[in-house]
Amino acid sequence: MQPVKTKGEIEKAAKKTVEALYGTDIRDFKIRVLFPFPSELKHDSWDVQVTFLQNKLQYTVDLIIQEEDGKVTNARLIDTMTPLSALTNFSP
Repeated sequence: MQPVKTKGEIEKAAKKTVEALYGTDIRDFKIRVLFPFPSELKHDSWDVQVTFLQNKLQYTVDLIIQEEDGKVTNARLIDTMTPLSALTNFSP
């Protein structure tokens, strides 16, 4: 696998992982937060929090991506919610 050092490379690796876990029918994929891991002074990975929409729900997923080879060592779902834009179309 390729090293991931730039934000573009990190986004590409994160999106590939999310598509493998959730399928390719996702929209509005974004990096929400990006941190060096375990610390800024000495890191070997990236802690990446991403958001995306799928089936009228917004997902937030946290990934740990190895900088050296782009492998994901941890992935966890943080939150699933109905986006506010979907609620504005709601009529009681």
